[in-house]
Amino acid sequence: MLRIKKLDIFIAKQFGLLFAGTFFISLFVLMMQFLWKYVDDLIGKGLSMEVLAQFFWYMALMLIPQALPLAILLASLMTFGNLGESSELTAIKASGVSLIQSFRPLIVIVLLITGASFYFENNIGPNSQMHLAQLMLSMKEKSPELEIPEGIFYDGIPQTNIYVEKKNVNTGKLYNIMVYRQTESYEDQAIILADSGMLQSTADKKHLQMTMWNGEWYENMRNNNMVESANVPYRRESFTSKRIIIDFNGDFNLTDASVFGNDARTKSLSKIHTDLDSLNHTYDSIGDSYYKAAASLYYPAPKLTKQGAANVKKLGPTINIDTLYDHLTPDNKKLVVEQALQQVNMETGDLEFKSMVTSDGDKIIRQHKIEIINKFTIALSCLIFFFIGAPLGAIIRKGGLGVPIITSVAVFIVYYILDNTGYRMARQGAWTIWFGKGLSPAVLIPTAIFITYKANNDSAVFNLDAYKDLFRRMFGLRIKRATIASKEVIITDPDYTGDAEILQQMNARIEQYETVHNLKSPPNVIKTFFKYKPDHEIEQLSEDLEKVINDLGNTRDRFILSYINRYPVLAVKAHTRPFESKWKNIAAAIIIPAGMFFYCRMWRFRIRLDRDLRVIYKTNNDVITRIRTKGK
Repeated sequence: MLRIKKLDIFIAKQFGLLFAGTFFISLFVLMMQFLWKYVDDLIGKGLSMEVLAQFFWYMALMLIPQALPLAILLASLMTFGNLGESSELTAIKASGVSLIQSFRPLIVIVLLITGASFYFENNIGPNSQMHLAQLMLSMKEKSPELEIPEGIFYDGIPQTNIYVEKKNVNTGKLYNIMVYRQTESYEDQAIILADSGMLQSTADKKHLQMTMWNGEWYENMRNNNMVESANVPYRRESFTSKRIIIDFNGDFNLTDASVFGNDARTKSLSKIHTDLDSLNHTYDSIGDSYYKAAASLYYPAPKLTKQGAANVKKLGPTINIDTLYDHLTPDNKKLVVEQALQQVNMETGDLEFKSMVTSDGDKIIRQHKIEIINKFTIALSCLIFFFIGAPLGAIIRKGGLGVPIITSVAVFIVYYILDNTGYRMARQGAWTIWFGKGLSPAVLIPTAIFITYKANNDSAVFNLDAYKDLFRRMFGLRIKRATIASKEVIITDPDYTGDAEILQQMNARIEQYETVHNLKSPPNVIKTFFKYKPDHEIEQLSEDLEKVINDLGNTRDRFILSYINRYPVLAVKAHTRPFESKWKNIAAAIIIPAGMFFYCRMWRFRIRLDRDLRVIYKTNNDVITRIRTKGK
């Protein structure tokens, strides 16, 4: 019997709250990205709130299946990141519940979300896609909102440019108007100048009525039957009041949805399968008719009379075309070649036209097949992203919005690039459909399995602290000593006399070490990479120094505390060789670029060690002086 445990409810609540927030954030980001692509088609069209509301509603419904995988990735990563950061995941594992078992409630939830994603993509998404495409096409075809600016020519009205020097916002009057109207050709132009005027839209919003006062009308009178001449007659008219009607459809008209009949994105699976059979049958019939036409043209079966058959028999079983051509006169040879070339050009053009028809059919069929796979891969990506996000959160153990968002965006970008590249290549026919649409799952599924396996085995492969430590050791970054502060309760007082003697002996050892080892000089290449010897003197000196620091950390003297905080943390091995392993050192020496890097890095450690020893020497003297002063 399947029992729901309190731990399952706890994890499900944590995931549910985060999923609700990340889903709306992801949907908003995708909507803004989609809107940014088509913002030019919306601005300045004077669209009503009802049209804009429909546009955003259908856009949100269409993008829900794409927002779900990103929301699951981010929510699962944050859920287990928060559990790991607060040590709750450690407590869960300590109680005997494995990481995979803790995934159990979320797997059920993600499976339900995957089913919902497929339902949206198959049933709601196509209808939303069709309505959205219908709205987008209608918005593109709608005329821009009429707003005549001052001081520039306005070309938003078809076949008409209007210049207005000044306008009165309150009365709507326009002053110093210049109108250029172009009708059938560049020769048939009209120029209207007026002192003032008004521009209004008719009640049906399909025309503009322009009333002008005190102006002149210039219009070319060229006739189509006239011969070419530099003298072009024109008509000039002066008026005190003139009213003209301009075609301008400012209303929003919804485009017929039948134009999207071949768009596979607007169809469900059953509709795609039905239309795909019809498309295959239609274009197979077209291809068969083209083949029969080509066969009858290029391989005709001539009907010969008895006399013609007898003449053919006289020519023999084979006919040499070159021999026949050689018997022609030069004029006939030229005529035959020209006729053949003309026939080839005609047939080439015909085949190119036919190839356009067949290539369009192939593209439509590929789009339908791609959409069939796409409906499953988008739903499957929800499950894939969960098994990437949840294990990553358990490994990284960082909650909040910082690291999870960066990681989620990086994973989603990889997914988007792979999926978009595969889709475009499959749509063009450069790749097979199953390879193009299966590229992103083929990469992400093994990645999800690998990350889940590593997380279940507590691997540190994605532990940021481990990489930070590797980066620090590679480039020789210093480890900072934790600040030693005064303790409120001290059980044992420091042995000031013994510590002073140790520090005095340490200074003598430092002087002797610097005399023997010239740390500022370049290291010996042979000893560095091939004949390594450990430096036990520095190791022992570092160990003695840490003992003295721990003992003096129990003091109440502020001066001594400030002195011991100056002590650096010694790197006791980095100045002797690049790696612990002998074969790695040899490999670094053989690979010249790597060897140069590690050689310079070790030289840097030697110089830093020399500087640290000088700091220790000076600080030892300060501590010894303070201890002797306290003793007096």
